[in-house]
Amino acid sequence: MAATAVRYLRSVGAPTATDPATAPVGEPFDVLPRPDLRAVGDDERPPVEPDEFRRVLGHFATGVTVVTAYDEDGPAGFACQSFASLSLDPPLIAFMVARTSTTWPRIARAGAFCVNVLGAEQGELCRGFAVSGADKFAGVTYNRAPVTGAPRLDSVPAWIDCTIQTVHTGGDHLIVVGRVAALGAVDEGAPLLFHRGKFGRFTP
Repeated sequence: MAATAVRYLRSVGAPTATDPATAPVGEPFDVLPRPDLRAVGDDERPPVEPDEFRRVLGHFATGVTVVTAYDEDGPAGFACQSFASLSLDPPLIAFMVARTSTTWPRIARAGAFCVNVLGAEQGELCRGFAVSGADKFAGVTYNRAPVTGAPRLDSVPAWIDCTIQTVHTGGDHLIVVGRVAALGAVDEGAPLLFHRGKFGRFTP
């Protein structure tokens, strides 16, 4: 996996140094052309149907985020539930994005992003960022994150401002690791949860 990541970073012209402090804020990550999405050969595929895979994994409840960036064309973003904290020292987070995403190349070009953690009443906001081809920021108010300038959505309970550190391949997705540059949160309010295809809220 490490060798694959190094080859990927070299192929897109990104630095491969392990010290993220050597990379300037907002350094762009050029993306590869869209691949033929075949992670394994037909004779290697496990006996798992995609619909069954989604159904079973849907039992794992997650929070919901909107990952945003700001490039030369303005704001960009997409709804993302595959987000997680990764490391405390150094402070790293990770999210997964489909290799077919039309938003990811813009985030990669920006070299930085903001993870907006959504609250219980922001299901409609999430739906707006889950569609493709629409003006996702129509009617959405935001300011700029303090370090990277990525859009920080108004009224979200938490936000994490990041620069892109590394990108790994993971089948038909990419695993994006971000170095946390700034973050903030409010202590009140419930999170937006996603479980088995539906939004819900946390009850202690």
